[in-house]
Amino acid sequence: MTYIIYAAAIALWVWLLRVLRKAGLRFWRYLLGACGIFLILLVVVRPWLVLPLARIVAAIAGIFGKVTGYYQAYFRYGVIFIESVNGAITVNIDMECSGIIEISAFLSLLVFYQIYNVPERIYVGIIGTLYTLLTNALRVGVICTMIHFLGTDYYYIAHTVVGRIIFYVLQVILYFFVFTKPHVLKMKTGDFAYTKKDTDAIESEALKE
Repeated sequence: MTYIIYAAAIALWVWLLRVLRKAGLRFWRYLLGACGIFLILLVVVRPWLVLPLARIVAAIAGIFGKVTGYYQAYFRYGVIFIESVNGAITVNIDMECSGIIEISAFLSLLVFYQIYNVPERIYVGIIGTLYTLLTNALRVGVICTMIHFLGTDYYYIAHTVVGRIIFYVLQVILYFFVFTKPHVLKMKTGDFAYTKKDTDAIESEALKE
């Protein structure tokens, strides 16, 4: 019964996308498309990817822990064991720490982003996913290192404050280079152009006149 509901919802979503496309409502099509992809990834794909992503993040973060000896990563279980100045603690890489939500959001915004063609979207999607995994592993590494030196009492500050600040600042950089900068470079307002190609075209038209 659940799969029938999912299939019906997806069919309705596809139909609405076609209607919006024929109507020329690009913004609403992009908004509906991105939200739909995000929900599909979280509802259908998420259960299959959380553990593999948690293992990848634990394995990458564990490289630094193994070199420094600050913590040990058991990547098969998505678990990190940290010895601190006032005891030991085990950190579990769950859904939030796996990066599945951030990866889903990034891919959802990218799928219907018309600045790129399809091959470019595939390429940027792969690079952005790998980048998110690496930055998430860096966040986990920073959290574990802080706990190692400051103690288990600093878990909340390390995880909720410092770790998130580092991760989201790096995500903002990704979004700038993937979404904002390409859009700005392809914009043209009046006689002002953001790219050299557009500028040359404007100058050429001016000479003809």
